[in-house]
Amino acid sequence: MLDEAIDLFLAAGHDPIADRIGTDLLGRNVIAGRWTFQIVEDFDDGYYALFRELDRQARDELVGGRRHLYEAEMKERRRTPARPGHEARPGTED
Repeated sequence: MLDEAIDLFLAAGHDPIADRIGTDLLGRNVIAGRWTFQIVEDFDDGYYALFRELDRQARDELVGGRRHLYEAEMKERRRTPARPGHEARPGTED
């Protein structure tokens, strides 16, 4: 999006602003040595990987591995049986 902002500033005749953004901000690390994608990768591979594993273990132990239990129960409470678009699962008519 910064590329687009730079182009828009240039098109509007604001070359010094576009130059500062292009030189000082575009390509800059978000934190020391890292762009946002690297931060996300570290998060995914560390904290979030452990979070998902512990979540899976708890679901396996407590609810037979079922996911989105709260949402599934809420869907069942709110749907109207036999009404089109309110099916319990794909391919059913109940």
